Amino acid sequence: MNAPVRKIIHCDCDCFYASVEMRDDPALRDVPLAVGGRPDQRGVVATCNYEARRYGIHSAMATAQALKLCPSLVVIPPAMDKYRTASRQILAIYNDYTDLVEPLSLDEAYLDVSESPHCKGSATLIAQEIRKRIFETVGITVSAGVAPNKFVAKIASDWNKPDGLFLVRPHEVDAFVAALPVKKLYGVGKVTAAKLNKLGAETCGDLRSWPLEKLEMHFGRFGSRLYELCRGDDKREVSNSRERKSVSVEETYTPDVPGLAACIALLPELYERLQVRIKRSGSGALALKPFAKIKFADFQQTTVELAGAAPTLASFEKLIDTAWQRRRQPVRLLGLGVRLGEAEQLEQLSLFDEDDAII
Repeated sequence: MNAPVRKIIHCDCDCFYASVEMRDDPALRDVPLAVGGRPDQRGVVATCNYEARRYGIHSAMATAQALKLCPSLVVIPPAMDKYRTASRQILAIYNDYTDLVEPLSLDEAYLDVSESPHCKGSATLIAQEIRKRIFETVGITVSAGVAPNKFVAKIASDWNKPDGLFLVRPHEVDAFVAALPVKKLYGVGKVTAAKLNKLGAETCGDLRSWPLEKLEMHFGRFGSRLYELCRGDDKREVSNSRERKSVSVEETYTPDVPGLAACIALLPELYERLQVRIKRSGSGALALKPFAKIKFADFQQTTVELAGAAPTLASFEKLIDTAWQRRRQPVRLLGLGVRLGEAEQLEQLSLFDEDDAII
């Protein structure tokens, strides 16, 4: 007997921080706007409005670089309390329609409305009503995707941005996913996408011709996930209980850390801070994989994980050494952390991209 078809909505607020700021100051609506740190303090863009995106500005870009692309860019500092208030208002609206709400961040969530009695049980009508209520009560726009599973719903929510809604019906999933470029697959970054393209897989339809054994040969356990996703198969449930998946600390340095030896010298202090944070979180027994992050002076970033090792200072020294050798440049940020438990995303640890590699 076939399992009942689920009705999943993925809601994603449009340029959330910037939208809240434009709501509170209408004069900002028609100018390029970024929310982020100051350029003289090595700040980065947290988000920007669509006027700014026309200049090539995007989140995680250095504010100084963003201002070079658009000298008239208005940059304002984040007001997190205001954003959290808006997020709580939005979450309360979601909870009016279903108890199965899985927030991914302040501005993004999955909803399972399979059993919802609202709007005659129509997921599309529920999504429309939610978007309307958020606009009227919170004053910002939300894009939504409606589909039978989380993977397709998330992609669909990006289809008609901003302020859009896109529906993928169960009988449309196969064709919809087949036409997607492989870079759209969950867990596939630039390096993995390039490898798939080099092997002849440009789209999910191309990838379907590969047997499971071939995918596992090239990508390990992650191959089985690719096998499922390229067919639009995603059995993950919407969960309203979020587990911590990692504990980490990081520090930005001014001026840049000049080289590897100087980076290693900074690790004991970072390591001590990490130990305190792990202890406070009560997750010491679940700390499975240490990882380290470096952001170089040119803002390129790399992360390395060490499988099968305890999170000791020596382990982190090895990770930082490996990460630094990739670019051999001065460093602006160092980060140390540990992955916890058997979280779902750890299934991907047999394959990492250039900025997420395992050793």
